[in-house]
Amino acid sequence: MGDVPDPAADRRGGAAAARTEGRLPMRSLRAGRLTYVVLALFTAGSLFPLVWTAIAASRSNTRLAQTPPPFWFGGNLGHNLQVAWTDANMGTALLNTVIVAGTVAAGTVFFSTLAGFAFAKLRFRGSRPLLALVIGTMLIPPQLSVVPLYMLIAKLSWTDRLQAVILPTLVGAFGVFFMRQYLVHALPMELVEAARTDGASSLRVLWHVVFPAARPAMAVLGMLTFVMAWNDFFWPIVALTQNGSPTVQVALTGLGRGYIPDQSVIMAGALLGTLPLLLVFLVFGRQIVGGIMQGAVKG
Repeated sequence: MGDVPDPAADRRGGAAAARTEGRLPMRSLRAGRLTYVVLALFTAGSLFPLVWTAIAASRSNTRLAQTPPPFWFGGNLGHNLQVAWTDANMGTALLNTVIVAGTVAAGTVFFSTLAGFAFAKLRFRGSRPLLALVIGTMLIPPQLSVVPLYMLIAKLSWTDRLQAVILPTLVGAFGVFFMRQYLVHALPMELVEAARTDGASSLRVLWHVVFPAARPAMAVLGMLTFVMAWNDFFWPIVALTQNGSPTVQVALTGLGRGYIPDQSVIMAGALLGTLPLLLVFLVFGRQIVGGIMQGAVKG
């Protein structure tokens, strides 16, 4: 009779081989009840501001001023949303914000990937001091650049125009540093050298080698940049006005300017400004998480 294979011995042999190669054997992890309880608490805490905004938007201003405040939905949600949509010109503001946030996110991802690849894999004189200078700009408060930046856009006649908000934020130091740190480990230099040996131009190396390798980080950076550009208030309120091309955050300042501000209408406007972000995450969230996991497996 032939030898009967022993599954336990095979598992022990596989584990020993993994330890010999410097790898740990894969183990399946199971979540316990405490894990689900903690996740449920964190989920409830994260959703509470959004739920409270919807509850406040569905109530009247008089009811919101009472104690205790309401903890369930009322019947004024449709009316308050309509008032906020009309008073804040929310349709135009949402369109402007989509243009600004989308353009800024695309530009930041593109230029940050180019600069990150240069700092990570290319050798040129002064690369380290230049990288330190780029990172050092993150230490400068953005408020210090408001006056010279506003003087510049005023000379260019860009006040109350969307390019005044888009162009100064097309690339940032955080994006460059983020992409540089990712490409240092995720992109082997051998791939770049192999592509150049095959006669690929710099454009083809970027398109067929760098961008596919950087796709997970590009997705994360694009989402973060889109959210930050959507919620940006300080610079748009300086460069734009409601009579020009306001973004959502600037348009919301026009709500509740009466002697007694209507908090329910303000909350309805805030809800209108938040729903597109939720829609974007629901549409692209799976691709972003999948890209992160793909990059983690490759790494």
